Amino acid sequence: MDNLTPKEIADEEMINQAFHELLNDYLATKHRKRVEIITKAFNFANQAHKGIKRRSGEPYIMHPIAVASIVCNEIGLGSTSICAALLHDVVEDTDYTVEDIENIFGPKIAQIVDGLTKISGGIFGDRASAQAENFKKLLLTMSNDIRVILIKIADRLHNMRTLGIFRREKQIRIARETIEIYAPLAHRLGIYNIKWELEDLCFHYLHPEEYADLVRQMKQKRKAREEIVDDTMRVLHEHIEESGIKATITGRPKHFYSIYKKMKRDNKDLSQIYDLYAVRVIVDTIPQCYAILGIAHSLWRPLPNRFKDYIAVPKPNMYQSLHT
Repeated sequence: MDNLTPKEIADEEMINQAFHELLNDYLATKHRKRVEIITKAFNFANQAHKGIKRRSGEPYIMHPIAVASIVCNEIGLGSTSICAALLHDVVEDTDYTVEDIENIFGPKIAQIVDGLTKISGGIFGDRASAQAENFKKLLLTMSNDIRVILIKIADRLHNMRTLGIFRREKQIRIARETIEIYAPLAHRLGIYNIKWELEDLCFHYLHPEEYADLVRQMKQKRKAREEIVDDTMRVLHEHIEESGIKATITGRPKHFYSIYKKMKRDNKDLSQIYDLYAVRVIVDTIPQCYAILGIAHSLWRPLPNRFKDYIAVPKPNMYQSLHT
């Protein structure tokens, strides 16, 4: 490192720290501890992207590390997916081929990287035929290995998190593609936290004025909303314990985009939207679901026409729960 400039030394330290954080996160999971192959993928990708910068000015390798971190921490995938995430831009952006990846890392990682390379860039091209072809590739790669699309969603999430560095036209194009393709895919695959974040980020870029106004209004109500969620969970917990049912209770404020959609759909302002938060109770059996519903309705009067029984009539994807 003797010949490196202070900026290059700082970049090296930033890269190594980010990778060690990823490794530590991986070691904290229940996956097999395949540290050697992950380190090998990092070193290979780091060397392949050497000297390349993102538009923000940071070393390009920080993007694959961030994608691998999302894959590990927020989706819960293992070493094969983490390696593929670290390598996902190597074939597209450097002189290395899929065959090189296969020779060094084996067929499974190479197959995932190949799938990611085939659906790189935008799903929506300038021409309708290119758009249809790319979307067909996306669906085909999903059927081959679902990890391809999960890593692609992680890649898109990091791109959305760093979208502020791009010009306005590109922000709008990427956000529109994300809200129409990637957020619904995340929903369909059950990764709801990512779906909600993608939607809120898209909302921020597609409707900046409405987003800023809603955020401002919601901040004023945040403390009250958090207190309502906490109080509701506490009261529910006490009564469910008394009934002898074992249950897991979680609560959250609703995300901005879902509130915005509701306001637009029903032509209401924020003061007229009542379900600004959600409490979820998870139990072991169907009879317990109905028992919990009875407890909830004995504590709080249900709103007319706001009850849905997705146990008796499941959603098309077989999702089952009671909503009130």
